[in-house]
Amino acid sequence: QVQLVESGGDLVQTGGSLRLSCSASGNILRLNIMGWYRQAPGKQRELVADITSDGRTNYADSAKGRFTISRDNAKKTVYLQMDNLKSEDTAVYYCNAKLLALGDFWPREYWGQGTQVPVSS
Repeated sequence: QVQLVESGGDLVQTGGSLRLSCSASGNILRLNIMGWYRQAPGKQRELVADITSDGRTNYADSAKGRFTISRDNAKKTVYLQMDNLKSEDTAVYYCNAKLLALGDFWPREYWGQGTQVPVSS
């Protein structure tokens, strides 16, 4: 089975930086888009950024200029570098991947378990 495992969440002060990582494992035949979503308390889950297998990126307006998404296809890993963090960035961050796994007829979506990022002022 496929697993997405996140790491890097931690308490950080306003203006600080943090790097999140997410590695995919399992019987993956093709790894398409990988991305990061977040869910703040009392709010809906929202896209932060995603990246295609050939490196095209897409960012939420709130992330532009402060966050950078990247990936290492050989390691099946996606990263999110977050700089100049603000209190409103406080959320649980979830890794997301759209991929084709062994036994699937078409690509589908997988989620990580989430990692907490509290930003203190």
